Amino acid sequence: MSQKQIKRNNNVIANSSLVTSSKRQGKLEYLLSFLPLGFGGSKSVVAVLRLDGVIGKAGGFKSGLTLNSLNKLIEKMFKIENLDAVCLSINSPGGTPVQAELIANRIIELSKAKDIPVFSFVEDVAASGGYWLACAAHKIYASQSSIIGSIGVISSGFGFHEAIEKLGIERRVYTEGNTKSVLDPFQPAKKSDIKIINKIQKEIHQHFINTVKKRRTGRLTQSDDILFNGEFWTGQIALDYGLIDGIENLYSFIQKRYGDNVKIEYIENKQSWFKKKLGMSQVSQEFANNLSESIISSVEKRVISSKFGIR
Repeated sequence: MSQKQIKRNNNVIANSSLVTSSKRQGKLEYLLSFLPLGFGGSKSVVAVLRLDGVIGKAGGFKSGLTLNSLNKLIEKMFKIENLDAVCLSINSPGGTPVQAELIANRIIELSKAKDIPVFSFVEDVAASGGYWLACAAHKIYASQSSIIGSIGVISSGFGFHEAIEKLGIERRVYTEGNTKSVLDPFQPAKKSDIKIINKIQKEIHQHFINTVKKRRTGRLTQSDDILFNGEFWTGQIALDYGLIDGIENLYSFIQKRYGDNVKIEYIENKQSWFKKKLGMSQVSQEFANNLSESIISSVEKRVISSKFGIR
């Protein structure tokens, strides 16, 4: 047999082997397509980010939920290799609407850019700005006893004008601009001041309503008068009203959707031993300066949270 014939025969054998291998691989892929998600392959990856507390700047010992404090974590979360989904674990009575909007929009933006689905899971409460955060997800889940809603805007304060009069204290304010001293707590409330704050509240409220309608398109079942009057409900009523998509908790959802072959990545700030020690040193040095601020912040947080603190 000539060298040319031998070479031709070897090529035929090699080609037939490739065809056989290709057929086997195709048959294997076909069979695997009928198996549960994640079976026989790499684990599904789910990231969990916890959003717990009042939204906005808090005291010196503990910061509230702000975009500045969360942005690095959010970006880190969406950079996880082979990420399949993001889960937000939410427990917030609300706070500043601006920070709620900034955080939610950042999550929505990266979700679209990376084509990663986002799911929200409400623990005790997702009210006011807390519900705004939940709306960053494609779907929202809660427990039956979770508190959902409070889609409204509130502004509160104290008036001390009578108290300083009794103490013999005279309030002196000098301004350039007729409305510069709006809502001065040491002066009686003016109708013109109330009119200004009401106008701002209506604008923010409408923005909140528009956001909820956009994120919950086709799912809301009640009229605006019912959904957007500031009222709040338990999980089951919220489900009936279309404010959430189901009664489910984080871990049972992950198990049902991805099975046991799943890797959960918890997104949180990690401090080194050195930073922890340094942090304790700073706290001890600044304790006196931060104590009053911390107490006021704690009281404010308790006031907001106690509104929904059903026990």
